[in-house]
Amino acid sequence: MAGRRHNGNGHDARHATETPDVSHIKNVDVTHEASDVNISGILKFVMGLTGLGVVVFVLMWGMFRLLNAQEAEKEPPAGPMAMTEEERLPPPPRLQAARGFGVKLENGEWVDLEKREPEAEYRVLREQWERRLNCQSGEESPATSPNCVPIDEAMKKLLEGGGVPVRTSTRDSGTPGVAPPTAWSSGRVSGKAEQ
Repeated sequence: MAGRRHNGNGHDARHATETPDVSHIKNVDVTHEASDVNISGILKFVMGLTGLGVVVFVLMWGMFRLLNAQEAEKEPPAGPMAMTEEERLPPPPRLQAARGFGVKLENGEWVDLEKREPEAEYRVLREQWERRLNCQSGEESPATSPNCVPIDEAMKKLLEGGGVPVRTSTRDSGTPGVAPPTAWSSGRVSGKAEQ
């Protein structure tokens, strides 16, 4: 005890940050758990809970189907003056993504766009334009219509033929009596050539 220092409150200053050695303390009456969690018990509980949930879901689904079928049998038949589904819809044009909304193509085909995203109408129109540009529609194939040329082939023919013809100036061509338009004439062409 002679070598120990005490701070004024009765505690040893050296042991303030050190853990005391307690290995000599033994209590034979107290034991500890071999495992904190029983894994097999938890897995059995989860599997039982999942199986019970599936059984309850199937029973509820069956009950609702049975109740809906009973209710449908009780519903009286429609009267002779009742409107059909098509007659209940508002007159066209209808709002996008609303019931009965669709597009009629040039060939008479009806494309139903009900409950589709708003961009679906543009995609249908774009596909129709692409078919027309490439002569892929049924009635305008290159074999049956000589006037239909796919856009890629038309561009190649135009470049092979020397390009688009350009009108030359009337002064260079020497056309008498026609003056070329000037900035002050706003594009109008006078009948007399200015001398």
